[in-house]
Amino acid sequence: MTDDTRATLVSSDVRRHNLSAILDALAVRGPLSRSEIAEHTGLTRGAVTLLAGTLVDLGLVQEPAQSVGDAAPVPTGVRRGRPRTRLQLAGDRLALLVLQLDADSATAVISTLAGDELTRVARHHGRPMGDPDRIIDVLADVLREAMDATTRLGRAVVDLTVIAFAPVGGDPTIVLADTDLEWGEVDLLGELSARVPSMPQARLVSDTVAAAAAELALRPGVGDLVYLKSNSGIGGALVAGGQLLAGAHGLAGALGHVVVDFGGALCECGQHGCLVTVAGPDVVLHRAGLDDVVRDSGLATALAEFVARVEASDPLACAVWADAAEWIVRTLRIFALALDAEAIVLGGYWAAPALAERIRLMIGDEWPTLGGGKPRLTVERSTLGDDAAIIGAIAAARDRLFADPAALAAPVD
Repeated sequence: MTDDTRATLVSSDVRRHNLSAILDALAVRGPLSRSEIAEHTGLTRGAVTLLAGTLVDLGLVQEPAQSVGDAAPVPTGVRRGRPRTRLQLAGDRLALLVLQLDADSATAVISTLAGDELTRVARHHGRPMGDPDRIIDVLADVLREAMDATTRLGRAVVDLTVIAFAPVGGDPTIVLADTDLEWGEVDLLGELSARVPSMPQARLVSDTVAAAAAELALRPGVGDLVYLKSNSGIGGALVAGGQLLAGAHGLAGALGHVVVDFGGALCECGQHGCLVTVAGPDVVLHRAGLDDVVRDSGLATALAEFVARVEASDPLACAVWADAAEWIVRTLRIFALALDAEAIVLGGYWAAPALAERIRLMIGDEWPTLGGGKPRLTVERSTLGDDAAIIGAIAAARDRLFADPAALAAPVD
């Protein structure tokens, strides 16, 4: 490779980086003037003007015409200067698609490049245990409906992410095991593409990885974090030095299958006494007498009822939660100290104030004093709700696509 070739490649990389920086600033902060973009990106205003022109030509950025009402009144005798116009993301031909499978339902969310939701499709799959085919059939129906909706919107899917509430890994990436649905290894992407041949190329991710990334983005300056949540089962993610830990087999952060009750009940994973066997949602709901609600209305409704009962100080629900919280806190103490974490984030139904507060108080009551002082550790509730993983997946898709803006401008059929 010649010196000229190397220089060309470096220049091309810098240009891509700068184009990406402008797109990211507009996505995160909304419409900005060229001067504001320069301030947020560190680029010169001249460079912003040139790069913004490229993005406008690619159809990714637009400069909306200023309406008459937008102009501020000018005092008599004062000359009006050139109005400051703001650039905003365009990409109105493009869409991001996230497909999520949990233990209760299949959901598809179509969004703009900026992450604004355009439409949503959701179906309950009935939770047939140990029967992947029936559930994937429902997921495929949701995918078809979402793709049809995208076409009706006049957009093309430029990124598809499939979220599974289970550990994923391998090459190609598969669901390694879904104990919430009694699955073993399942090639979810392969099964979906066989049912929907027109499916775009997709990426399979675990819900906890996507959700933890979204939580991390809300906490600038935090680099070491434990994320633990419960919706259908119990899942988690570990962040060290600002990076999500995957592990040798993609199982790092599978905190629901940490053995805490030695010699306890047999778990679907093959171990005895996993956290999910003593504090999993099915266990908690059974002990709280809510099996009929699970059967008649689904897991999500039953969990909402359980939270409502704890908040209302129902004696049985509070006793059940107190017992479950003991096991959860044991697990968090192990991993928070092993990781030397700055923050613990509680997601899923555990993010309800009454439930999270008990965990926070229990952890705060006992924490080791090392090096002459008490390490700083915060226990926080997720504020992203049931869409935490979807929000994280959309942000990750946007980051991937913005890394090569020219690819987004490919012709749409």
